[in-house]
Amino acid sequence: MKKYHIYLLGILACLFMEACSSDFLEYEPKGVLSSDNVATPENAEGLVIAAYAGIGNDEMIGPITHLWVYGSVRSDDAYKGGGGRGDVGVVDTYEQYNLTIPDQGADMTPRTWTNYYKAISRANFALSVINSIPDEEYAEKTVRQAELRFLRAHSHFMLKLLFKKIPYITEELSQEEASQVTNDVSNDGLWNAIANDFLFAYDNLPQFQDEAGRANRNAAAAYLAKVRLYQAYEQNDQHRVVNINQARLEEVIQYADEVVGSLEPDFGNNFLDGFDNGPESIWAVQFSINDGTVVGRVSFVTGLNSPHGTGLYGCCGFHLASQNLVNAFRTDNNGLPLLDNFNDQNIFNSIAGDGTAPAAEGLTIDPRLDHTVGVPGRPFKYRNTINQPGDMVYNFSWARDPGVYGYFGNMKEQQAPDCSCYVKEGPFVGTSKNVDFIRYADVLLFKAEALIQLDRWDEALPIINEIRARAAASTQRPLAAGASDIYHVSLYEAFPNKEFAWKALKFERRLEFAMEGHRFFDLVRWGEAEEVLNDYLAKERVRRDFLANAVFTAGRDEYYPIPQREIDFTRGVYTQNPNY
Repeated sequence: MKKYHIYLLGILACLFMEACSSDFLEYEPKGVLSSDNVATPENAEGLVIAAYAGIGNDEMIGPITHLWVYGSVRSDDAYKGGGGRGDVGVVDTYEQYNLTIPDQGADMTPRTWTNYYKAISRANFALSVINSIPDEEYAEKTVRQAELRFLRAHSHFMLKLLFKKIPYITEELSQEEASQVTNDVSNDGLWNAIANDFLFAYDNLPQFQDEAGRANRNAAAAYLAKVRLYQAYEQNDQHRVVNINQARLEEVIQYADEVVGSLEPDFGNNFLDGFDNGPESIWAVQFSINDGTVVGRVSFVTGLNSPHGTGLYGCCGFHLASQNLVNAFRTDNNGLPLLDNFNDQNIFNSIAGDGTAPAAEGLTIDPRLDHTVGVPGRPFKYRNTINQPGDMVYNFSWARDPGVYGYFGNMKEQQAPDCSCYVKEGPFVGTSKNVDFIRYADVLLFKAEALIQLDRWDEALPIINEIRARAAASTQRPLAAGASDIYHVSLYEAFPNKEFAWKALKFERRLEFAMEGHRFFDLVRWGEAEEVLNDYLAKERVRRDFLANAVFTAGRDEYYPIPQREIDFTRGVYTQNPNY
């Protein structure tokens, strides 16, 4: 799977053509599969590989793997970055919450919609072929059906996070029938449709598979925990959370307990080439390089986000950590997060004459900061400051437009510039590093969240402490340019009440998954997007005046508009999200 060694077969399988009526065209070209010969186990295997490839077929404009625009820039974690507000201006529109007209500006979200439904189409086409193969001729039939339904559920889940109201398309539907499937279904009904596909996978997949990257029962259990967690927060038509379903929370715990995994010993391992498919990776899209294809099966989804002006990377300085996020990594004298007043002081407030960002006096921080954010004067991707080849310290000059977006960078999605995982296409960098959809840390915090909402916060305490203990131990790589004594992370001794435990859980999710594209969706799930983001904007616009007019509008901005071209194509079968 990692090498996609039969990916070409999948492409050929997708090139299914109907016979033409002209005599001179009535032949079967070599390499093309007709309706008479497509339904064979060999061809079915190729179609399954093509379906796996579909979940990674994204791009910088139209992303479907790393949702840095939709989940990070759209939240309080990050700024758009780049060469000013007009540079890829559609992302600025999203950051400002000014997307009031469907298909406004560039077609980023419509392309994302299309890319997900292309992936769904691949899964459905493969299912329609495999369903027609007799069981006795295809030993792997049920397992492959389960994998494909897992992939189909994954794409529908991601679409639901973005658009809420989506049509659920299955292989039983003809093209005409599919075009008449409405997106105006109940929220609970749509969650159940997604869950049913994952349940089929859960019931029919082995716990683990020999080939890395194939869906397995372990990943299906993790995804069921995630689906039921989102489903537990019941929303009305204006996206307000009106109830938290206790039965669904119990299911979260049930499925989370079935997931087998462990935390990487060092937090940074999750974001380094060479650690793909490790113990913490529960479900990831697979990428590869030097695999016989022209540029490799690499991801360009973060191709705009390399540090700018270094001479070491490409371009273009997008996806930059917000001041608010950086401040969140400060700890108190006891090594615990400042849950209520973390944003009262900027922990790096100026640039010294040597281009470094001196820390505030008496500062102690969570080391996850230096695994997540590029800070001037601090090692980038664990390159130390001893004068040896390969040393690399994040520099103020790497900020492309510091007058607008400040000087903090992103680090998780980057690799050292001499990494063999890189391909350059013009100024843009692609990488063969996998993108994790679910880490084991995610599963642990799913369970902790459900426990707290069920008033069992004492049971959530050791789970959150397990995450914090790993953070405290993640200081072995060069991180702080000789200032590692500022790291101070401790465990919670107890949660005095539910309110405190709930704050601790939410804060831990932010620190653990900062800039991985989860934050915005967490806020929407909790029903807190309006309050948190408008509070963030009220203070952040004083630091960054490009946010002066940004306002989050509840009942609209929790989700993106259904692409107008899709509504037009279905002649009104699809209905628009409210207030667009």
